[in-house]
Amino acid sequence: MTNVEQLELLYEIFDASLPRLAPGDTASTGKALDYALKALGRSDGLQVLDLGCGNGASTLELARRGIGAITAVDNHGPFLEELLKRAKGADVADRIQTLEADMATIAFDVGDYDLIWSEGSMYNMGVEAGLKHFRAGLKPDGVMALSELCWMKEEVPATCREFFMAEYPPMQDVPANLRMMESCGYTVLETSTLPESAWWLDYYLPLESRLATLQEKYAGDEDRMGVLATVAQEIAMYRGNSDYYGYVFYVLQV
Repeated sequence: MTNVEQLELLYEIFDASLPRLAPGDTASTGKALDYALKALGRSDGLQVLDLGCGNGASTLELARRGIGAITAVDNHGPFLEELLKRAKGADVADRIQTLEADMATIAFDVGDYDLIWSEGSMYNMGVEAGLKHFRAGLKPDGVMALSELCWMKEEVPATCREFFMAEYPPMQDVPANLRMMESCGYTVLETSTLPESAWWLDYYLPLESRLATLQEKYAGDEDRMGVLATVAQEIAMYRGNSDYYGYVFYVLQV
């Protein structure tokens, strides 16, 4: 497959119609938002930047809370179209403006935002690079909330460690992330780990169903079946090793 064909297949796997495009749930988003709003000292009239919003699972929760004007950024148009469709259904479309762009290239002025949100997406440009880049976009005492894949134990089975060394080499444990975040000029206000249910209910279980459909569609296509097998391996890895890694929410303030 060409690079274009591989990207097209990934978008076919992670289709906009799925409930979520990364681990997460409403309760975890709401918990992180509560900490963010407490730090900001107010809960309305905020300028919010939602980076790598995907099909809007977390964006909609932010909008439902009526916190202000949200700019939702993603580089894949169909995700943004789905977000707006869901926002209209939830009667919150007037609170959301979409921007189709690579998060690393969007233009902003110093101090544009009260709150920057990045749920399961900062890895796209690198967490440290993202923290440094977007810090200038926050107002004084502004808040950033992001979730990131982390090691939860020091001793990890070799097969699990090797898988993520290939798939996501920058992955660190929580203490290392805390040190990195503080070195970038943030105060860490709160950390919370997503429950296992946040991986399964709206993410891996629907994704497994989609994989089964695509495996039938592409049976005999060695290249595409190989990509599907890698995604299935990721799900199997979590099923057998969920004690060793997870997603952690970090709420930070400048």
